[in-house]
Amino acid sequence: MIGRQVIVINKTFTLQELEQFMQENWDKEQYNDFGIGKPTSLSVDEYILLPATQRYLVIVYPKAAGGLFNKENKIVLTVADTPAGAVEGLAAFNPKGGPLSGIWKTGVVMNAEKERKGPAEDVLQAYTAHMKDILSKNGLLK
Repeated sequence: MIGRQVIVINKTFTLQELEQFMQENWDKEQYNDFGIGKPTSLSVDEYILLPATQRYLVIVYPKAAGGLFNKENKIVLTVADTPAGAVEGLAAFNPKGGPLSGIWKTGVVMNAEKERKGPAEDVLQAYTAHMKDILSKNGLLK
């Protein structure tokens, strides 16, 4: 389980340019449609959002080279909570409740973790492979 994939590219993209590139090259029938937005209302930035599971989605964003720790242009794909997944995660850590609520909370967290490490990770890997493929076909992989 990785949860995050980084693809090194030879071009700088803005989020809008990456979205345009994906509009022109992404196989929406096999790999789903996408849009730009915030994964949850608490998110600071906007990302390209791809569906994964009920609790999770995959966010995609460009990262331009520059600074001490970022020497190369990249596209990052990572698993993130959906709004429903974020609410469920917060509810699972609410300290209120009787002795049985702890069992329920543990079950919710364990099920969410299995979903993140299983189906959501599988979707992330598939999206990453497709992204590498379309970048390669357009001569953008480094």
